[in-house]
Amino acid sequence: MRRFKVTGPVRPSKHYTIPPLSRVPLARIEELVEIEEYFVFHAPRQTGKTSVLKALRDHLNEQGWRCVYASCEAAKGRRDLESAVRAILVALAYGAARTLGDESLREIWPRALADIGPVGGFQAALMEWSERSGEGRLVLLLDEADGLDGEVLVSLLGQLRSGHGDGPELFPRSIVFCGLRDVQDYPLETGSPFNIVKHSLRLGDFSRAEVEELLGQHTEETGQRFAPAAVEEIWKATAGQPWLVNALGDEACFEDEAGLDRTREIGPEAVEAARERLILARPTHYRQIGDKLKEERVRRVIEPI
Repeated sequence: MRRFKVTGPVRPSKHYTIPPLSRVPLARIEELVEIEEYFVFHAPRQTGKTSVLKALRDHLNEQGWRCVYASCEAAKGRRDLESAVRAILVALAYGAARTLGDESLREIWPRALADIGPVGGFQAALMEWSERSGEGRLVLLLDEADGLDGEVLVSLLGQLRSGHGDGPELFPRSIVFCGLRDVQDYPLETGSPFNIVKHSLRLGDFSRAEVEELLGQHTEETGQRFAPAAVEEIWKATAGQPWLVNALGDEACFEDEAGLDRTREIGPEAVEAARERLILARPTHYRQIGDKLKEERVRRVIEPI
């Protein structure tokens, strides 16, 4: 039985889904890549961001770019610059080999770090890789980029800023920095290392039609209907925020004992009860929001308001 979950391409045995690229400004992204821009793409946790990025990678490759997705997850929280740089380069090398069949970065990065060290080695590795790739068509999607901080963040962004001026024949044509928050907020913490970024894009929420489509997939598979008032209640309670839409649907249809009766229509009262249970349960998503409100950086912004 499928559950409500934001995910990537349809996998019939697992999840209800919405086509991932319907939620991104695809024409704008293609334009920014074409004009050699570095830009930010951000979205809240558990909204299908990674699935969207991988679909975007595949789309750009179909358009003739050489696009590689890599997560900076392994470098998060690391204070040692060399180990953080190594982790990101390993992720990029794996992504290039898996997606493009390009093994060259695996050979380049160990030598670059050994010869130059982490301060400059990241830039040198990307430069040689870009030169070998040719045609100035290398595009990088760096996920979890907002998890980097301190010396690691300042050094990596500085090396990217330095390399960006060499042009697409000698450095990645476009780099997309992806995370939970707009990485242009970083100057609050690090000075001003991010002035190569001029544009910030956000992963879109579900439209009303997409909310109805997602709920309709459940009806098609199980026969269980949502009353029009229930659909309206979900839309009003979530404004299409993907995690909330899926959490309410999952709670009403799979966690509530009455909702497991597929002959029973899901009414607005079931949605209201599901919403109250989610609030009382304080799932991880809510706790993360609460933790963010305690951060000094966030408090500085909201206190004047």
